[in-house]
Amino acid sequence: MNILIVEDNPELAIELKDYLSISGYVCRISKNCEAALEEISSNDYDIMLLDLGLPDGSGFDVLKSVRKIPSKMAVVIITARGELDDRINGLQLGADDYLTKPFALTELGARLFAIIRRIHGFTVNDLDIHGFSLQLQDYKLHYGGIPIKLTKKEFDIFQYLVLNKNRVITRLQLTEHIWGDILEVNSDSNFIDVHVRNLRKKLDKHAVIEWFETVRSVGYRINA
Repeated sequence: MNILIVEDNPELAIELKDYLSISGYVCRISKNCEAALEEISSNDYDIMLLDLGLPDGSGFDVLKSVRKIPSKMAVVIITARGELDDRINGLQLGADDYLTKPFALTELGARLFAIIRRIHGFTVNDLDIHGFSLQLQDYKLHYGGIPIKLTKKEFDIFQYLVLNKNRVITRLQLTEHIWGDILEVNSDSNFIDVHVRNLRKKLDKHAVIEWFETVRSVGYRINA
């Protein structure tokens, strides 16, 4: 998942980015309203963490602008303003959650995972697909109780394809969602194909994986 952190406190912003990066998210920081709106106009984010007290305006204005464009991006307000009116206003403007500072990073992690579950339409943390058990929070994969050792990137690719099952995911989409801003990587590289090939080999040792489809010249799809 790609997360945009809109926070003008540099220490908190770095703390959030470090914690979420360890948890497997790809994060970028914007320090004000203008930078945040520029980011979402040029990059695809799954979740925005939005502070309300920004140096060039209100986070509410950013939220209003976000909800005027066609986007499935979830927005979590993170602010020291815990008054009931602010909470109601934020939720009515389209925020998916409202978290008052100070908060525990573990609580933020749990709330984000709950949002991800809603986005992808599942209610449990473990997903079963053709005999494989994918433990989303623990970054583990099993088949018939046997653990399958995947690299971080292999797991990220498999997880993203499973969460978007029955949809063709392009190489560009995989690159952007797993490595972050596509402009920062070599889009001509075949590293996606290399990771997928290694992933296929590991899965194929346990079961036939005809459901893991290569869509020629486009990308990949998991049929389920």
